[in-house]
Amino acid sequence: MKALIAMSGGVDSSVAAKLMIEEGYECVGCTMKLFHNEDAGIPKEHSCCSLDDVEDARMVAYSLGMPHYVFNFSEDFKEKIIEKFVCSYEAGLTPNPCIDCNRYMKFDKLYERAKLLNCDYVVTGHYARIEYDTDTEKYLLKKAVDDTKDQSYVLYTMTQEQLAHTKYPLGGLTKVETRAIAEKN
Repeated sequence: MKALIAMSGGVDSSVAAKLMIEEGYECVGCTMKLFHNEDAGIPKEHSCCSLDDVEDARMVAYSLGMPHYVFNFSEDFKEKIIEKFVCSYEAGLTPNPCIDCNRYMKFDKLYERAKLLNCDYVVTGHYARIEYDTDTEKYLLKKAVDDTKDQSYVLYTMTQEQLAHTKYPLGGLTKVETRAIAEKN
C-alpha cells in the first residue's frame, strides 16, 4: 500500500509519516504551498507554508527515506479559501477557513495528486479517527482520543470516498504521546 503524507514541517505530520512507515506503507511526502506570506501581509517566517517549514518537511521526509514534493495550490487557495472568507466576513458571517481548506485543498486537490502518484491513502497529522461500521457499511469520522487536540469538527465535510482513502495515525494518541515519539526519533 502507498500513502501520500501531507507534511507541514511540524511534529504532528512528521510523526504521522513515521507511524505509516512503521505500518509498512510506501510513503511519499508532500507540502502544499497555499499562499505567499508576503501577499497576506505576514512576515514570511511567521506562518505555515514558509520556506523554513517546507525545508523542515523535506528534511524529515529525507530522514525517513521518502521522496518529497511541493504542490503549488496558491491560485486555488486564493480563489476557494481567501476570497470566500473575505466575502463571507464582509457579509457579516463568521467563516472558518480551516474547514474550507480541508474540503477544497487537502481533501480535493490533494486527492487528485494522490491518484496521480498511485497512492491508496492520503495521510495527515489531524487528531481525528476514522472507523468502518459494518452494521451501516459506512465510514465514520470520530473524535480523537485526546479531547484537547480533537480536530474532527473541521473535517465534517469529508465524503465516504474520502474517508475510505484517508488515514489519521494520530487520532488514537495524545499530544504528549506524539511528542514522545518525535523526541525518540
